[in-house]
Amino acid sequence: MKSTVAAEFVLLAALWGASFMFMRLGAAEFGAVAAAGGRVGLAALVLLPLLWREGQLARLRQHAGALFVSGMLSSALPFALYSYAVTSISTGLSAILNATAPLFGALVAWLWLHERLDRNRLLGLALGFAGVALLSWEKATFTAGGTGWAVVACLGATLCYGMAANHAKRFLAGVPPLVNATGSQLGATVGLALPTLWFWPEQTPSLQAWLAIVALAVFCSALAYILYFRLIARTGPAKAITVTFMIPLFAVFYGTTFLGEAVTGWMIVCGGVILLGISLATGLWRPLATARPR
Repeated sequence: MKSTVAAEFVLLAALWGASFMFMRLGAAEFGAVAAAGGRVGLAALVLLPLLWREGQLARLRQHAGALFVSGMLSSALPFALYSYAVTSISTGLSAILNATAPLFGALVAWLWLHERLDRNRLLGLALGFAGVALLSWEKATFTAGGTGWAVVACLGATLCYGMAANHAKRFLAGVPPLVNATGSQLGATVGLALPTLWFWPEQTPSLQAWLAIVALAVFCSALAYILYFRLIARTGPAKAITVTFMIPLFAVFYGTTFLGEAVTGWMIVCGGVILLGISLATGLWRPLATARPR
């Protein structure tokens, strides 16, 4: 991996790791849906002038349908689901669950794009989802005050990410990163417009909550999605989505440093099992020999 690509990879992980902290601060007063809607709406406002300056509005119109679907899968639904989840579980746990996105990406690629799964990738899927089950076993209680639905929301968000990566590979190959980033945020804004108005908080949010939404929009959405689609264009969706390997490291650091969250040994062990599964499922590590075709 070239040094510039590696630097963008680390920067993207740092930005998306911070998004869990900002989502908690914003969703506490805006609510999950309004926080997600405000985030993508402001991000679209930041990106549109850049797209106009580059003279690529025609490309946006050309791929409007695919970009709308991309926005719903990569932004609207996951942002709302995570904003809901972080109000009842720690940002570190949410980020570890977020790391399962490559597992869902590999599973969706197998079911939808008919990509072959060898023994290494099958073992990786099994290990990864076993790690998720172990991590969320004590958390997934659906009684009053339980956090089961928050865990389900995180896994639903990562499924959306896996679908979004394969959708981009299938329908948005060759589309410039800025067009992808802007179109996805516009699509998400359209999809969340009415729900955001419906769930807009009656009490005016504080300055801290507004600053959290602005940070989410400018840094964790507008800038981050430009970097993400650049990585997809340069390295392919399978490698780009492995940025989720590093996101928990940053999220846990931010959560413990700024929010006073605790990290348990069980979270670290289960997170390690999940990351081991991801490395196998994405082909980064291949310990089992595969038979060569004759």
